[in-house]
Amino acid sequence: MSDQIGVRAMEPDDFNAVADLMNQPKVIAGTLRLPLASLEEYRKRLEASREERTSIVAEKAGRVSGVANLARAKGRRAHVASMAVAVHDEFQRQGVGSALIAALINLADNWLNLKRLELSVYTDNEPAVRLYRKYGFVMEGTHRADTYRDGRFVDVFSMGRVRE
Repeated sequence: MSDQIGVRAMEPDDFNAVADLMNQPKVIAGTLRLPLASLEEYRKRLEASREERTSIVAEKAGRVSGVANLARAKGRRAHVASMAVAVHDEFQRQGVGSALIAALINLADNWLNLKRLELSVYTDNEPAVRLYRKYGFVMEGTHRADTYRDGRFVDVFSMGRVRE
């Protein structure tokens, strides 16, 4: 198995691989996605609002191993984008998340002239929190009982990165 990780734009042909990734148990636990989402739901999400969103995938061992996007705000917040990252269960803790975040930060800083990136992460997702901190994100607040997941309410951290 190759250790090389490639990052590229998401293509329409990636639909099935991304849907499979987003239906992985650890991915579902770390996102707002519901289990048992249909392929049609994923197709609609991938096709929605492409103009304001940049979506990328990571490939490792010849497979789509991660997906990430930047969703740009509008109007007076046009300098801001929210970020989301998901890594296939089989590829977690292998550098895929780092490759995706580095690519999005490069895009945001050097091509889109974005000043602020923001994201939300479950407070119990310690590996993700550490990863985001590694890339300059700081804790900005806690949303108590933010999300209902697996039969209970869980808290979410708001994190942000402001380019100086």
